[in-house]
Amino acid sequence: MAEGLPAICNGLMTSRLGVADPTTPRGYAREPRSALEDEFHQFVAERSPGLLRTAYLLTGNWATAEDLLQTAFTKTYLAWKRLGGIEAVEPYVRRVLVTTATSWWRRRWRGELPTEFLPERAAPDRFDERIDRDLLWEHVKALPARQRAVLVLRFYEDMSEAQTAALLQISPGTVKSQSSRALTTLRQRLAEEPHGAPDRAESRHHAAQVTR
Repeated sequence: MAEGLPAICNGLMTSRLGVADPTTPRGYAREPRSALEDEFHQFVAERSPGLLRTAYLLTGNWATAEDLLQTAFTKTYLAWKRLGGIEAVEPYVRRVLVTTATSWWRRRWRGELPTEFLPERAAPDRFDERIDRDLLWEHVKALPARQRAVLVLRFYEDMSEAQTAALLQISPGTVKSQSSRALTTLRQRLAEEPHGAPDRAESRHHAAQVTR
């Protein structure tokens, strides 16, 4: 995951912010950055790892996640001035990640998830003894775009129903129903597996663990 961050940052900074490419010969001065650009560079440097992980959970593929994050950063830079403050930036980036990923899903632009890049396993627990973690991840990837986005925001980002609703621009009731449907679908699909289905509390617990 970390290997992709320099490419994201360098590509975006070079094309949008006027920063010279690292291969620029010595003797060529870099274009000065404005205060706005400095703020943006700092935000990208500090928040890229967490945002890239979120992008990965939304897409299920590291290469697509990098493309998604670079798209989100580009849109964020272009909107930076009108956002009005750093406190508004991260919600905006996350909204762009979700809406762009949803658009890409609808166009069926999604690759297969290499098994070597599956999320790291948490410490073994009772649920992991019953349900194969990788199998659950495959079922999470197969959820409809909106349901998967709700699970990522609720259980990985640890957002409340109200926060998730505000970011997705839907009602808290819709967040609750989408989350309930997603967890019900996971239970039903896991019930068809040899190990059987978990109970409601366990399915909610592992939905959080599989995205961490």
